[in-house]
Amino acid sequence: MTEEYIYAVARVRSRELSLLSRQDVDQLMACRSVEECLRTLSDKGWATGSPEEVLAAEEEKTWAFIRELTDDLSPFRVLLFPTDYNNLKAAVKAVVTSAEPHDVFLPGGSIPPETLLQCVREGDFSPLPESMAAAADSAYHTLLQTQDGQLCDVILDKACLCGILECGQESGSDILRDYAELTCAVSDIKVAVRACKTGKNRAFLDAALAPCGSLSMASLAGAACKSLDDLYAYLAVTPYSEAAERLKESYSAFEKWCDDRVMDLIKDQKMNPFTIGPLFAYVLARRNEISTVRIILSGKLNELDDGMVRERLREMYV
Repeated sequence: MTEEYIYAVARVRSRELSLLSRQDVDQLMACRSVEECLRTLSDKGWATGSPEEVLAAEEEKTWAFIRELTDDLSPFRVLLFPTDYNNLKAAVKAVVTSAEPHDVFLPGGSIPPETLLQCVREGDFSPLPESMAAAADSAYHTLLQTQDGQLCDVILDKACLCGILECGQESGSDILRDYAELTCAVSDIKVAVRACKTGKNRAFLDAALAPCGSLSMASLAGAACKSLDDLYAYLAVTPYSEAAERLKESYSAFEKWCDDRVMDLIKDQKMNPFTIGPLFAYVLARRNEISTVRIILSGKLNELDDGMVRERLREMYV
């Protein structure tokens, strides 16, 4: 296994040379239009087409490369769970509402959307992983009985986070475990902030928050039921004190902080040639640069002020 990773990591190191740098990002920012941005990206080896086609192609290119390196994609489930659960939500709602599922599924999951649709239509979730099957059954029957789409989402979103956390903890990899913990904690903070702003009660929070090691669910829920100031005060005494400061600025500042924390988390993997870590870090680095390009293209398309766009740009891996 070590020899497999040594070869795979050597190929990743070569690919890292083509990752976008801060200088490349500045060059894209200097472009005067979306079309000029796309031409610049094409010159750097990116796909061609419309902005969404380019971004989707680059995402697929990343996974195609990883599949070349290893037949075992199980360590990457922490990244694939969100897509699978998003598609499961879409399948449940399509079946319950008798709607044709046009353009509702995301590409790149580990479970074909057709399989999810068949499971829901037949009411048989046994082909799915055990934890996902239980959540799917619960969400499906909840939506049937209550017609409450938000409650359906809560069930599946929590199951997704629990799956990510369990996968990270069972991986035996520090980077996967730490990423899963950060992902779960950040998602819980987002849930708490939204719940506080919309006046959700404690029962909703208890149902929606996914337990993780770096936050107290009781304290987080209790603070969110009081006020944003109480929520920020609680976060200030946790490892996410800086998150509270960013939330006070704006939600976009908080999201930037979240993505930058991921980059901080994976940068040490540049010096690790013997584990899955560098491969995992490469996928996250690619996702980060795709997200950065999406922000720039959106800014050009909507003619936003460059200063406003720059405030949202993520830290780069290289």
